[in-house]
Amino acid sequence: MKRIIAKTPRTILRHFALKDAAAFFELNADPEVLRYTGDAPFKSVSQAREFIRNYRHYQIYGYGRWSIILSSTKEYMGFCGLNFSVKNHEVDLGFRLPRRFWGQGFATETGFAALREGFSNYGLEKIVGRAMAENKASLHVLEKLGMTFEKEFEEENMRWVQMSLRREDFGVFYE
Repeated sequence: MKRIIAKTPRTILRHFALKDAAAFFELNADPEVLRYTGDAPFKSVSQAREFIRNYRHYQIYGYGRWSIILSSTKEYMGFCGLNFSVKNHEVDLGFRLPRRFWGQGFATETGFAALREGFSNYGLEKIVGRAMAENKASLHVLEKLGMTFEKEFEEENMRWVQMSLRREDFGVFYE
């Protein structure tokens, strides 16, 4: 199974690795990073390691969330990638970066690579992006990636916006 998924001008997207556990734990320990996710932080590096060890999306679907590695330093930067939702029967794009990398275009850069992989190599017809309605930065990234508004919904007492992009529109948007 291919471990490196894609390279962008500044990053490498690759499968999660156990060596990512400490940095993954730190990423999810920042309340600002988790503010708009609805996720709880890991309790320990061991819990982050167990999450990585038990992550099965690659085996089940062929794709998943991928670690983002800064090409110049080989530093773990967070994750970006695709997730199949059994509940919604759709694939969503997700990304999470430490604050020191916010506002530098990394979410857009890696998001584009993940969309390209999804449409070109995994044959997906549609990919959605979800963000809390208050998360203007993530919604802006989804717009820059060519996604358009699909719906608003409430889940676990939080308001979410769902945007989407179809394969045929991805090609037009990036030609």
